[in-house]
Amino acid sequence: QVRLMESGGGSVQAGGSLKLSCQVSGDYYCPAYLSWYRQVRDREREFVSGLRGANTTSYADSVKGRFIISRDNVLKTFSLEMNNLRPEDTAMYYCRMRCRWNAQPDWGQGTQVTVSS
Repeated sequence: QVRLMESGGGSVQAGGSLKLSCQVSGDYYCPAYLSWYRQVRDREREFVSGLRGANTTSYADSVKGRFIISRDNVLKTFSLEMNNLRPEDTAMYYCRMRCRWNAQPDWGQGTQVTVSS
């Protein structure tokens, strides 16, 4: 079994920064595809950022230039640095790990980010 645990969420004013972290613990760690999603109540969960392969990053258009994804394979953590936050970034943020051999990805429980104007 594996567990993903997010941390670093909180409340911040517009223009501020937060850094989310996801700690992976348990039987396996698959660094080949790690990602962050977010969800606002009553809306679908949406992709925010992904880190694939050696070091290929991808970002939703809404966060490009403001968010940075990174990972530490030794510590089995991956992070999302969020800068110049906007009220529309307010959401529950989830980390996700996808292993090729696993039919379903693994998810964390989520961490709330609230940005006030």
